[in-house]
Amino acid sequence: MILFIVFAALPVVASFAMSFTDMRSTDISTPFDVNFVGFRNYAHLFTDEKVQQAAINTAIFVVIGVPVTLFLSLIIAVGLNSGVRRLATFFRVGYYLPAITSIVAVAVVWKYLYAPDIGLINTALAKIGITGPDWLNNPNTALPAVIIMAIWRNIGSLAVIFLAGLQAVDRQLYEAASVDGAGFWGKFRYVTIPSMRPTLLFGAVITGVGYLQFFEEPFVMTQGGPLNRTLSVAYESYNQFGYGNYGYSAAIAYALFLVIVILTVIQFKVLKPNT
Repeated sequence: MILFIVFAALPVVASFAMSFTDMRSTDISTPFDVNFVGFRNYAHLFTDEKVQQAAINTAIFVVIGVPVTLFLSLIIAVGLNSGVRRLATFFRVGYYLPAITSIVAVAVVWKYLYAPDIGLINTALAKIGITGPDWLNNPNTALPAVIIMAIWRNIGSLAVIFLAGLQAVDRQLYEAASVDGAGFWGKFRYVTIPSMRPTLLFGAVITGVGYLQFFEEPFVMTQGGPLNRTLSVAYESYNQFGYGNYGYSAAIAYALFLVIVILTVIQFKVLKPNT
């Protein structure tokens, strides 16, 4: 309890209080010069163009990334559960490896894959007569490129979770559905999905929370560019902290925390298991 209070609870409370002040890095040596500014930092979020661009980027990242990641992970899990049982362990390990690999290492590898001249992706496109773009330096392709990498990295961990949920579904439900004449789609819609709702909820929550806080991908691959098209809210909070604007950085972080809470509540409302 002492460790939790000292290293978790107190920093959280202190940072929340700091978000209502004008504290800067120069105030560390003179803490009594810090002024209480109320909600000024939070109000500034609505007029800060960089924060607004970061919010748009983060929203696109979540709106596209979460559903696609959930869908692909579920498809992979269904395939592993029904088709390749003898090689299921091999495929589980293969899909899960990106999740346990350092995100920095993954981002560096994908940065080379996206390289305009020597990258594997553009080289493959050139083989079929297509000139690939400069993925990470083009404002129109930078964010989609980062989203693709994030989806690739996260589908494995969710697929393993969904596979465990599929294996927990009562086989008798499928047998009863077969007796009633249900085909594969009918079983999937009326048996698999309802039975998987708790697992889907868990996957949606952890994926949504993770994607709302995406930071390492643009930090390593694009530094938030080009033209702030891959700048995330978490990245902008980090930047403001680096600039010495501690109070404003904390306000950005807690605004992001509020969005995470709202998204999680919505997910619970939509995917909550029927009682």
